[in-house]
Amino acid sequence: MASQKSITLFTQWFDPEPTFKGMVFARELRDLGFAVHVVTGFPNYPGGIVYDGYKIRLFQKENIDGINVIRLPLYPSHDKSKLGRIANYLSFAFTSLVYLLFFARNLTVIYAYHPPLTIGVVASIVRLFRKVSVVYDIQDLWPDTLKSTGMIGNPKALKVIDAVCNWVYKRVDRIVVLSPGFKRILIERGVPETKIDIIYNWCAEDQLSHSSVAKDAAFPVDGKFRILFAGNMGLAQALQSVIDAAKLLQDDNSRIEFVFLGGGLEVDNLKLYSSKVGCNNVQFLPQVGMDKVGNYLSSADALLVHLRKDPLFEITIPSKTQAYLAVGKPILMAVSGNAAELIKAGDCGYIAESENAVEIASAASDLSLLSPKNLEQMGANGKAFYNSELALSVGASKFAKIFEHEFERLR
Repeated sequence: MASQKSITLFTQWFDPEPTFKGMVFARELRDLGFAVHVVTGFPNYPGGIVYDGYKIRLFQKENIDGINVIRLPLYPSHDKSKLGRIANYLSFAFTSLVYLLFFARNLTVIYAYHPPLTIGVVASIVRLFRKVSVVYDIQDLWPDTLKSTGMIGNPKALKVIDAVCNWVYKRVDRIVVLSPGFKRILIERGVPETKIDIIYNWCAEDQLSHSSVAKDAAFPVDGKFRILFAGNMGLAQALQSVIDAAKLLQDDNSRIEFVFLGGGLEVDNLKLYSSKVGCNNVQFLPQVGMDKVGNYLSSADALLVHLRKDPLFEITIPSKTQAYLAVGKPILMAVSGNAAELIKAGDCGYIAESENAVEIASAASDLSLLSPKNLEQMGANGKAFYNSELALSVGASKFAKIFEHEFERLR
C-alpha cells in the first residue's frame, strides 16, 4: 500500500479518552501503509471535564507516532443532562463540519465512528460537497439502543432519529457492523446487503498481554471452581439471576463459587440480595484498572457473560466476550443470539439462557465436571478462535481491504 493513501478517522472520542477504535487502531492502519489523520474533539469523556494538559481552543494539532491528530472545540459534557449531551454532540458536529468542508486536506476516505449519530450526519454532508468516500462503522444500533436503554422514550423523537439514520445509511458508501444481527436488521430497513460488511470487534490486547498470569489472592487453590464475571454491574446485566443460580448450586453442595469483579449501579443491590437469600458461594471484588483485569481473568476457572433478555442483546456481542476469548479461558455464555453463536463456533464454552437460574446453574455444573485437560483445551480453542477471527490484526486488515476498494473506486 502506498503511504499517500490517506485515511481520516472521524470520531468524537479519541485517546487519551477511553475509546475502542482509537490510537491502537490508528497505529495498526499506519503500519499497514496508510497515512492516518484523526479529526476529534478535546478530551472530556467520560466525566465531561477537559483533561489536564488540554485547553479548549479553536484548533489544536498534535503528531503522535506519525499520526496527525486535529482537535476541534466542543461543549464538554457527559452527565445525565440530556441538554448537556445534545450540546456536546451538536457543538462538535458544527466545528467538525466547518473543518472538514473548508480546511481539511488530503481528504479521500473518511472512517466515521458511530455513535453519536451526528458523526454520520456530518460525514454524509461532507460527502455531498467533496469527492470523498465514507466508511461508516456502527457500534450502536440507533434508535434501538436509545429505546432499550431508556435514554430516549419519546416515540416521536425515536421516529425522527430513525429517519435521520436511514438518511445517513443511504448516503455513506460502506457500512461496517459488529455482528450478523446488525447486518440483518439493516437489510430489513432497506440497506443493500452488498453495502454492509461484518467486522468483529477486538479487545484491548496490549493491556491483557501486560497482565501477570500469577494466581490472585482472591483465587486460592482450595478445590473450588470459580466462575468470574468482570465488568459493569447494571440493570442490563440482570445479575440477580446468577445469584439465584449460585443459591441452587449451594443447595446442591456444589464446589462452584461465583466471583463478581467491577462496579456499577447494581452492586449494592446485588450484595444485599445475595445476603438475603443466604448465598455463601458469591464473592464481590472492587473494580480494578484495565492493566490488572487480565490477571483476574487468567486466574478464574471459567468466565461468565450475562445480559437480560432483550431482542437488542441477541444481535449484540458484549465487549467482554473478546477479552474472555483472548485470555484462553472457558466461557459460560448466558446471552442468546450472535454472542452464543460465537462460543459455539469457537467450541470454547457452554451456553445458557439469560435470566434462567436453572440453566445457568446446569451449565456451570457441567463446566465444573470437566477434567483440567478438557478445560484447558476449551480455553485454547477460544484463544485460537479469537486470533483467527477477532484479533486487532484481523479486523484492521479487513478495514484495509475496504479502504483500498474505496480508493480504487474514487480513481
